Amino acid sequence: MAKPNVAGIFGKIQFVENFPDYKVKVVDNFADLHVQVVKNFADKSGKWEIVDKFPDFKLKFVEDFPDFTIKYVSNFPGPRK
Repeated sequence: MAKPNVAGIFGKIQFVENFPDYKVKVVDNFADLHVQVVKNFADKSGKWEIVDKFPDFKLKFVEDFPDFTIKYVSNFPGPRK
């Protein structure tokens, strides 16, 4: 199965255990998406606002068989080639 277009994964993110939209793995190197956690204005690729209700996407952390990988960053969020 092909990886999702990670450039479109931004906005309000909720972490769940069941029925996620995507499964993600946090890595230190060679991530598919660099993620910057913000409190407001999660309006660009890689900017995530963590919420408990009404998410744009529901994600589950996994160690094996992720849909894509992420790395948390302070600057320059977005997809990596």
